[in-house]
Amino acid sequence: MATKTVTAKKTAPAKKDASAKKSTTTKKTTSKSSKAPAKQDAATDLKDFFEDALKDIYWAEKALTKALPKMEKNATHPELKKAIATHLEETSVHVKRLEECFKSLGLKPEAKKCDAMQGLLDEGKSIMEETKPGAIRDVGIIAASQKVEHYEIATYGSLAAYAKVLKEKTCLNNFLTTLKEEKNCDALLSKIADTALNTKAK
Repeated sequence: MATKTVTAKKTAPAKKDASAKKSTTTKKTTSKSSKAPAKQDAATDLKDFFEDALKDIYWAEKALTKALPKMEKNATHPELKKAIATHLEETSVHVKRLEECFKSLGLKPEAKKCDAMQGLLDEGKSIMEETKPGAIRDVGIIAASQKVEHYEIATYGSLAAYAKVLKEKTCLNNFLTTLKEEKNCDALLSKIADTALNTKAK
């Protein structure tokens, strides 16, 4: 029997897909990671804080112009009554200085309720309601008034520092003038208490 010779067909090499990209040469595009928002300019942040504090003290000073006449009426010591009356006049000027500051900043005067001042005024009101006319009430009025002065001294000191950094000269000059008056008032109240009221209260 004749043996059939089987001829194996050679398999043609597979054609490379021209459109295929070699994995070794494929580069991954790295997407830019979203960066955190750029920090706001420090001066802008300070200016916002400055303007907010300005609105607070504006409210505080206006509220004080309403509270001081009641304190003067409830006080009995002549020097205390005079000191309160004088500070009422000064406080009205403080309000005008703040309005000048708003104007120099290109802003309309705006008052934002100051919870700190409201609390201090409420405390003073309670003292007047819970004490009888005389030395004890006067001592209480002085104590409440000095707490108000200390708050204002701290506030105007801070505002002056902000205004200096922000180069707001009108505001800075006004704050420094008011700050001096607040310190003088505080010193006068201490003198009245030391020389007259504390002795009577014993």
